Amino acid sequence: MFAESSPSPSPSPAAANAAFADRLARLAVQAGLAGVDVVIIAPGADLQYFAGHSVGSHERLTALVVPAVGEPQILVPTLERPGWSGSPLEQLGVPFTTWTDGADPYQALIGLLPLTATVLAVDYHMPAVHALGIQAAQQGSELRLAGEIIGELRMRKAADEVAALADIGAAIDRVQARIGEWLRPGRTEAEVAADIAAALVEEGHTRADFVIVASGSNGASPHHEASPKVIEPGDPVVIDIGGPSPAGYYSDCTRTYQVAGDGGDPDFDKVYEIVRQAQQAGVDAVRTGATAESIDKASRSVIEEAGYGEYFITRTGHGIGLEVHEHPYMVSGNAMLLEEGMAFSVEPGIYLTGRFGVRIEDIVVVGRDGPLLMNNAAKTLITVGG
Repeated sequence: MFAESSPSPSPSPAAANAAFADRLARLAVQAGLAGVDVVIIAPGADLQYFAGHSVGSHERLTALVVPAVGEPQILVPTLERPGWSGSPLEQLGVPFTTWTDGADPYQALIGLLPLTATVLAVDYHMPAVHALGIQAAQQGSELRLAGEIIGELRMRKAADEVAALADIGAAIDRVQARIGEWLRPGRTEAEVAADIAAALVEEGHTRADFVIVASGSNGASPHHEASPKVIEPGDPVVIDIGGPSPAGYYSDCTRTYQVAGDGGDPDFDKVYEIVRQAQQAGVDAVRTGATAESIDKASRSVIEEAGYGEYFITRTGHGIGLEVHEHPYMVSGNAMLLEEGMAFSVEPGIYLTGRFGVRIEDIVVVGRDGPLLMNNAAKTLITVGG
């Protein structure tokens, strides 16, 4: 069984700043444990996580420098410096260095590194042009990826992060509850997707990050994009939607509906029930100390025993937070032990080429006593458009 999550109040500014200071300190520790002299972070979700702010600087270099030994610093283009006014880093007293167009940003960055720094790790969002530029400027350095180091921190959500996921999960539930307003025969997938995208914003998202409306045989393609295809009576329709909240945390929820009318596939109801049971088995398997791959196995075994194993062509889940896809991943071969606060999707599916697909997806957080569902939209088969 599972417990429903409940939002908690947002932390005070002082508490939030303390949290960012703690994240920076723990990143330095992780860097040292990994044998890395300094972690360098570009604009993106990682910078948002550690700095509480992320301003994209296009082709110009912005970089947060976190040494294993020493204090963090940040380099920003001069024209971007006003955008950091009042940011958590500024309030924490992290030193800012600026560089102006025409200067060499890589030499400016090297000036912020410890003198003995030779092992440099860059986050996944660092453009190759900057990563290679930094390596060339620091002669004799070794360049590594910092994704695993950073993932060790980001995949364990604090209470305020879980609350943010619960809030945006409830928002996406409200959108799923309104699907019957738009999904009906004679409309195109693209028309339905446009209405859903508008509703995502209405219900509390800052934007629609993705809207999959896959009717009939299109549902057999897990990442089908909404097309001009006209939705037919009896069509199964996979609807996978999500986007960020004002706090930056993402929703991601999939439900599969059936459009009213004759003409549906005779095996759809049976396949839907298999997927529903598989998804529930995956959710029920979530607990501290379980392995990530055991969640995949719990869902996959239900589908395999029903004779549809070859049609479950994806992993069972992915981590979620400030990005839609992040660590940890629920996939065969991932022996990582689940810990309290880890957040991820459970989304098994069956994809029958040329016929239809079924996927059901919820976001789940590992709680002290079992799974905490961030989504509570109905999972019984719903027929719409009648």
